[in-house]
Amino acid sequence: MFNLSKKIQLLPPYLFLEIDKAKRKARAEGRDIIDLGVGDPDQPTPTHIIEKLYQAAKDPATHRYALDQGMPVLRQAIADWYKNRFNVELNPETEILPLIGSKEGIAHLPLAFLNAGDYSLVPDPCYPPYKGGTILAGGKLYLMPLLESNVFLPDLKKIPINIRRKAKLIYINYPNNPTAATAEKDFYQKVVKFANKNKIIVVSDLAYSEIAYDGYRPSSFLEVEGAKEAGIEFHSLSKTYNMTGWRIGWASGNAKLISALAKVKSNIDSGIFSAVQLAGIAALGGREGHIRNMCNLYQERRDTLINGLSSLGWQVKSPRATFYVWVRVPKKLDTSTPFSVRDEPSRTADSIKFSKLLLEKANIVVTPGVGFGKYGEGYVRFALTVDKERIKEAVERLRKVL
Repeated sequence: MFNLSKKIQLLPPYLFLEIDKAKRKARAEGRDIIDLGVGDPDQPTPTHIIEKLYQAAKDPATHRYALDQGMPVLRQAIADWYKNRFNVELNPETEILPLIGSKEGIAHLPLAFLNAGDYSLVPDPCYPPYKGGTILAGGKLYLMPLLESNVFLPDLKKIPINIRRKAKLIYINYPNNPTAATAEKDFYQKVVKFANKNKIIVVSDLAYSEIAYDGYRPSSFLEVEGAKEAGIEFHSLSKTYNMTGWRIGWASGNAKLISALAKVKSNIDSGIFSAVQLAGIAALGGREGHIRNMCNLYQERRDTLINGLSSLGWQVKSPRATFYVWVRVPKKLDTSTPFSVRDEPSRTADSIKFSKLLLEKANIVVTPGVGFGKYGEGYVRFALTVDKERIKEAVERLRKVL
């Protein structure tokens, strides 16, 4: 009786929903699940941010519709943060747009620029909204494989000329989810040159820039000469300040791109709750100790997991950023055991069946790489969002099962 639109039917299956069902079923059975699958910080939002929200929410003035373009004081705080962190100058009036989390901005941007038949150049594996936003806008996908042999950077030279002519957007995401790969300024310079030559908009997702280890400091795409003319960058308070549920982020960069995204959003939402915006200003306003402490915490967890997996004979590279560890599925595994969740097509069997094996036999949740795209097959993603002792326990469970 009710027929889904063709766009909805084109959306990839949401594998993470299947994982969540299996996880909830296991917990309902009373099993002790160690969840290394979800990219959601387990630490609380800093107290001073919560206190600012509490005080702001008591003011009736914050209860009204917010400005679509965000409070001027928030936009200025974002501009100040970019200047202090990356030495990038941004006009808070025209080059910054607060968002209800960076995800919605990333997903809505294609609506402003893609016509039927236009292409987005999308990395694979990738954060799913790059693909979903393109499909919902009526665009087409050209997948740029992120391969270990190329340190998980897209090979721009391999994009065919006929695709370049039809492409409007190119997505980049470093530090990268899910691979945890990083990119340096020379890569961004190549992207800007490629975009300018082919008249393609660069969409940079910088959500993990503040989670880095061993003294490494990730760069911003906007630091490169000509970047602001070529594209737009998305950022979020979610991972940096443990604010995933607060839904606050922003886009910054080219004024025309910002204006176009703002026009889309003005027809869809009514801005961020003003009290959350004021709390966001408190987050951006300092207390660098929080970021340092979080990086130290994740680094300790990273080292615990890497050392543990290495002790099992796994070949694992230690990431310089993000709170993810991207791991090849061990080759010699018995995955013939029946699983409690629906089997997937054989071409995706390795990472999915391995993930099911860990859930069924070790009560460990990881994310199968194929959930991020076909080039993620053969890998799984571990999230460092549980404490060190639980990570140690997970390694011991793996030792017994594998």
